[in-house]
Amino acid sequence: MEQLFESFTGTAFEFAEARWVLSAWGIVALVAIGLFASRVRRRAARRFADSERLSLMMGKRRSILGLVRGLALVVGLMLIVGATMRPRANPHQEMTEAKGRDIVFLVDVSKSMLVRDVAPNRLERAKLWISDMVAELKTDRVGLVAFAGSSSVQSPLTTDRLFFDLALDELSPAVVDVGGTNIGDAIRKCMDMVFYDLDDTEGVANHRDIVLITDGEDQESLPIDAARAAGLAGIRIIALGIGSDAGARVVDENNRPVRRNGAEVRSRLDSGTLSKIATATPGGAYLEIGTGDVDLANVYQELIARGEQTVVGSASVTRWDERYAMALGSGMVLILIEMFLSSFGLRKEVAS
Repeated sequence: MEQLFESFTGTAFEFAEARWVLSAWGIVALVAIGLFASRVRRRAARRFADSERLSLMMGKRRSILGLVRGLALVVGLMLIVGATMRPRANPHQEMTEAKGRDIVFLVDVSKSMLVRDVAPNRLERAKLWISDMVAELKTDRVGLVAFAGSSSVQSPLTTDRLFFDLALDELSPAVVDVGGTNIGDAIRKCMDMVFYDLDDTEGVANHRDIVLITDGEDQESLPIDAARAAGLAGIRIIALGIGSDAGARVVDENNRPVRRNGAEVRSRLDSGTLSKIATATPGGAYLEIGTGDVDLANVYQELIARGEQTVVGSASVTRWDERYAMALGSGMVLILIEMFLSSFGLRKEVAS
């Protein structure tokens, strides 16, 4: 049908929601039921009068009125079905700006994140959360920084979800050179190597977030001072604390206990530090996950998506002129005509 229309008019034409054509079968069923009911009524009427008298009783005008009503109803419904299929024409190119936020996931990859007080371990659970959240993003740019005693940028800010997913899959303690947990240095790394490598001249930019996922056991890297500096630059920190308050045994990649000075190392969630880091930034928030779970996609909708946005790119998109309004309006008019004729016929029957 689209090709036929185009051949006659010379204008590109398509149905954006062509699947709604299936609802036309409902109209076909309605017509079939109406014809069957009319036939049953006529058979019943012939039991009381012959064809000539039946014609006189029914009247030619009443038959024509019924035919017009039926056509108005069927055509009106078909036009409404056509409107739901969203007919559109005249495709043209327009430049559009994509807006979103800049979100950096700052993930602790120290050996304490291999603790299995959450399944399969803290780090793998964090990766699952991030993956769920990124799946909800549209035009936001995302970056990934891994940290322990040192920090490493695994993904700069990008809208390339495939590249980001590959970087996320590779996340492990092996991607950083130094063990430990230096949250303050990691925040400063984000500010120096991710957010400000864009030659940004805005000064304070309120469209930037750091999603910090860690157990919070910082080793004197002045994380609260670093968070205040980020806040002054308009960067918001949303901190997620993962791990047990009671502490759990730290193991390496081979599930062997990590020892320090002959004693097994245990990891505990430091909620106090993480809360201070988050609240040091305007609009920051701390979520204590502990050994539970969190829906980061929902966190995005509630805390991030509603924030200030910036232009993250531009693209040429195809726009169409919508044509459904004419079909919808015409269909509604025909149905109103059918209703009026029905009411008119009823008044004539009462009068007679």
